[in-house]
Amino acid sequence: MPASCPAAQDAFFLAGPTAVGKTSVALALAEACGGEIVGADAFQLYQGLDLLTAKPSPAELARVPHHLVGTVPLSDSFNVGRYQQAALKAIAEIRTRGRLPIVTGGTGLYLRALTRGLAEIPSGSPELRAQLASTPLPELIERLTALDPNADIDFKNPRRVQRALEVCLVTGQPFSSFRREWAVQPPFHGVLLERPREQLYARIEARTHEMFAQGVVEEVRETLAGGGIGPTAEQVIGWREITALLRGEISQTQCIAAIQQATRRYAKRQQTWFGREPGFRRVSLEADFDLGPILECAAAVQCSGR
Repeated sequence: MPASCPAAQDAFFLAGPTAVGKTSVALALAEACGGEIVGADAFQLYQGLDLLTAKPSPAELARVPHHLVGTVPLSDSFNVGRYQQAALKAIAEIRTRGRLPIVTGGTGLYLRALTRGLAEIPSGSPELRAQLASTPLPELIERLTALDPNADIDFKNPRRVQRALEVCLVTGQPFSSFRREWAVQPPFHGVLLERPREQLYARIEARTHEMFAQGVVEEVRETLAGGGIGPTAEQVIGWREITALLRGEISQTQCIAAIQQATRRYAKRQQTWFGREPGFRRVSLEADFDLGPILECAAAVQCSGR
């Protein structure tokens, strides 16, 4: 059974791939209906690297209250269980003020933890985790697929592969068997923001150039000088590319191109993930975008919860 009750009826969910325009829509929605924003981005919740993680600007953060944005030290490891606990607490506090929690972000697993809950999966020993962390990724994938041929995870993410293999070894059951508890989707209110692919990719390219114009390289340089970041935060797109640039291994032009390519691939994975998630109302952010349908959807949460 899920580790705790989902927040499906207590919040409004605003999902979508990176660079689709979630921030501007969330701000407009919060101002229109008296809401507060709860971040659901695995990297924006960290302190620092504001440009690299495309956090809302200081002016945007000042427009409405934000939660789980810039709250976790970069050195900390963070996971979906910790996120769920923190988000549920923020949602409950917002509801006590008679305001609407608007959960927005592109980390599908974080959103799913709130709409469906989490399975109670035991953890292995520190020794096992250390052993898995030191094992090459190809070997981890080979062992995982042997134990769980149906594992549906991001095999390019070492931490996800390590965790899935850890569950198989500790429980003696396939990791995918625990995910079957998510097969039934409780009803919830939320929208999935979309754009045509070429438009989304153009926004990704423009945003990457803007990050460099605003000083993202210096931001990474200062973070390195301050002691660097932890193993979770260093997975943010652009960190490895810019540190390679700072070491003189690639040019800035190559760095920008690599970040744009990685971001496009990430957006494609996000679209695939959300395409498998039932319950979201799809809204296309075209030039004639109208906030009205999203307001109508959000009103259902307010009516049911107030």
